[in-house]
Amino acid sequence: MTEIRFDDRIAAGYDAAAADMFDPAVLDPTVDFLADLAAGGAALEFGLGTGRVALPLSRRGVAVQGIELSPAMVERFRAKPGSDAVEVTIGDFATTTVEGPFRLAYLVYNTITNLTTQDEQVECFRNAAHHLEPGGCFVIEVAVPDLRRLPPGEVVRAFTVSPTYVAFDEFTDLTAGQISYSHHYWFGNGQVQNFSAPYRYVWPSELDLMARIAGMTLRERWSGWTREPFTGESPSHVSVWQKPGGPAD
Repeated sequence: MTEIRFDDRIAAGYDAAAADMFDPAVLDPTVDFLADLAAGGAALEFGLGTGRVALPLSRRGVAVQGIELSPAMVERFRAKPGSDAVEVTIGDFATTTVEGPFRLAYLVYNTITNLTTQDEQVECFRNAAHHLEPGGCFVIEVAVPDLRRLPPGEVVRAFTVSPTYVAFDEFTDLTAGQISYSHHYWFGNGQVQNFSAPYRYVWPSELDLMARIAGMTLRERWSGWTREPFTGESPSHVSVWQKPGGPAD
């Protein structure tokens, strides 16, 4: 993931575009879940962004570090109160290393799909395992691929349609590459703004295999941060893999 897609223009409007993800009803359970797993140890966020999760987690007393590819996103993060308590390294979270170890590494809000090849996603798991202390956990929040909603022969599925915002996924490689492009269009003040980027969707079982390659095993999987049961109808999942060597081993 060497291309920086989240440039100054996208970073400037990122928090506003993701305002629903800052809602305490969404954010508080996320932070509760992660703080519980950190259990007083340090945490490393892959894809820190503008600090939506890192800042409240740091305020809980967790020592948080982050890796983020986009300098523009880090600039937005640094403008926020409390950001001086979080150390950030600019780099690709699939390969960039920082000084550890950590009790927790985490990757939220579908960010694993920003890695657009299977090899990059495998390296991300290896990088997480490298940073974790024995018994440490790696957490990913990601959508379950929604291919069942595609009518036969169709490759486009709209997921948001309103007078001011339209967004849809275009599945350009359904099999070998598992690539979709997410397209976003905002309308206002007589102007149209757009953002499009490729993503590699990934199945839960595939993530489990990546974890095994990295020497980790699945500890738990839920539909969301409040630990709702994961079922075949779940649109997303929060999964936790654990590195061996903890007190229980």
